[in-house]
Amino acid sequence: MPEPVERSWIVRLPKAEVHLHLEGCVDPHLVSAAAQRLGVPPFGGLEPAGPGDVGPGDVGSADVGADDHALAGRITNLPQLLSYLDWSCPLIDRADDLAAIAYGTARRASSVGVRHVDVIVNPTHWTHWQGRLDAMVGALDDGFRSAETDGYATAVLCFSVKRNQTEAEALALVDWMLDRHHHRVAALSIDGDETSGSHNERFAEAFARAARGGLRRCAHAGESSGPDGVREAIDLLGAERIDHGVWAIEDPSLVTELARRSIPLDICPTSNAVLGIVPDVAQHPVDHLRRQGVRVSLNTDDPLLYGIDVAGEYALCAETFGWGRPELVAIARTSIESCFAEEGRRSHLLRELDAFVDAHGG
Repeated sequence: MPEPVERSWIVRLPKAEVHLHLEGCVDPHLVSAAAQRLGVPPFGGLEPAGPGDVGPGDVGSADVGADDHALAGRITNLPQLLSYLDWSCPLIDRADDLAAIAYGTARRASSVGVRHVDVIVNPTHWTHWQGRLDAMVGALDDGFRSAETDGYATAVLCFSVKRNQTEAEALALVDWMLDRHHHRVAALSIDGDETSGSHNERFAEAFARAARGGLRRCAHAGESSGPDGVREAIDLLGAERIDHGVWAIEDPSLVTELARRSIPLDICPTSNAVLGIVPDVAQHPVDHLRRQGVRVSLNTDDPLLYGIDVAGEYALCAETFGWGRPELVAIARTSIESCFAEEGRRSHLLRELDAFVDAHGG
């Protein structure tokens, strides 16, 4: 049994986070303030319990402390989560607030040793910005650029389609991404509840067009779907990474293929337990997948809704599965290698990781 790994070592360990939703990085107190300003009733009894520390429009004000996650423990399943996002995100109607959310996301990431974040954003949740994606990306870019200037994590955006959208809507999003060619927009993603079907065939052409245009691709699968959803994401969508992918474990041939082709799974242990995808973290298949050669990274999914951070996910899995420093270094390495940062940035972070291991062990 390896020695317990100190959180201080985990925090210093260079890593990336690649499964992080912008919608889950919005301080609930910012949402509450916007709802009061707009006269919108609270969502299903989930109004934040405390005053928070958000000053709307103040860049960086979306950064809350670990003891101030107002919705932690209140969202308990995927449909409820998606409903909350459909209620909360439309309340964000000011560019300064978007910039603050971006800045806070990068600052919080840096506080636990994350050097780069791939941030998933689904425009269907942000109704105020539909038809105004240029303005939305501009505001987010302002926040991320300010954070990078201040020495915090770098960031790119992965624009996501929702499974209940049409093929035409997905193609329109891809065409917009390719036409704008914004340096902050790196990838096409897909998310949403798969319990009534993945509908991946509907989005195959959008993903193919994205690939031809040089966009990176990731896809939610194997969360609310079984292993067939994972296989479809690979075969129909050409996904380079799978967000979640936990139920691939039910198909040994798929696990073998994931390992053989080095297709990473962007695992979110606490999120999967909170939403009932697994009974608890101890029964999460991440360790079985890792032991069978599948590359995995650890991520938070929606950190401000669950009251978690990446360092905590590393510590939780180390304690639960008996991992030591070598296992955590391997997971950090996968996170960097599989992130959608530019090649030069990835190479820099891998050198930083190697230097850290040489100096501090692992």
